[in-house]
Amino acid sequence: MSLPLIYHEDYSPDFPADHRFPMDKFRLLRDHLIDSGLTTDAQLLRPELCPNEILALAHDPSYIRRYMEGDLSREDQRRLGLPWSEALARRTVRAVGGSLLTAEKALEHGLACHLAGGTHHAHYDYPAGFCIFNDLAVISQYLLQSGRVSKVLIFDCDVHQGDGTARILADTEDAITVSLHCEKNFPARKAHSDWDIPLAMGTGDEEYLNVVDDALNYLLPFYKPDLVLYDAGVDVHQDDALGYLKLTDAGVAARDEAVLRHCLHRDIPVMGVIGGGYSKDRQALARRHGILHHSAQKVWVSEGL
Repeated sequence: MSLPLIYHEDYSPDFPADHRFPMDKFRLLRDHLIDSGLTTDAQLLRPELCPNEILALAHDPSYIRRYMEGDLSREDQRRLGLPWSEALARRTVRAVGGSLLTAEKALEHGLACHLAGGTHHAHYDYPAGFCIFNDLAVISQYLLQSGRVSKVLIFDCDVHQGDGTARILADTEDAITVSLHCEKNFPARKAHSDWDIPLAMGTGDEEYLNVVDDALNYLLPFYKPDLVLYDAGVDVHQDDALGYLKLTDAGVAARDEAVLRHCLHRDIPVMGVIGGGYSKDRQALARRHGILHHSAQKVWVSEGL
């Protein structure tokens, strides 16, 4: 059995090449993982579209309908920052389905990784920050309400606070939201996660990794979750266009490996999503995102999964 990796060709639809959001990074990440010998195209697991009734566990049904029909208000379009198309709408719902499949595979095998996901700025009834539907919130509600798990913990290491996730799950006691983010960064108005860990601009590898270890050494034994949803955003990298932290490639790899080992050493299944990452050098960005999957493969082998 190989490490479960989830991907679909819908993830990189045709998109303006000069847009700030690097829509082609998902395809380039797939290519990088194949070219580096980590996987083959045949080994990648393809998800189904996420059904509307599952999306509606975390989102207003009227908002789902408005988005899918291309009927967002001008204000919502401004908040989102992405041009609507049928292909993008399909991609969005497919990617939530991909995160659901990743969660199911993590529960089955202990570890699984998505080649997308981490849309943590999407709110209950409006989009924001390039995020349309919040896969982390959808997964949490689906697994909790279906009785698959009794408690989930979201460990969000994207450089930006997971404000949408925090607000959607604010009244869901068994979904623990943890956001480790750059304090002076988007969004300007922060939400209240169960645990917010703001970091100063310029934080580097050593300090960051100490915070990760301290947080997980406390949170995992305290909450004893049945599944950890890990948002492995690489916008913490020193070369990211929107980040303001100073992690190196080695620091990102050490972070990813540490998070996965913290969970698995406590027999807690963990799934990884790629989160944010922004660069005009799309090949370099794809390699940066691939650090998660290479770290996961290393852990998968060493833990004998």
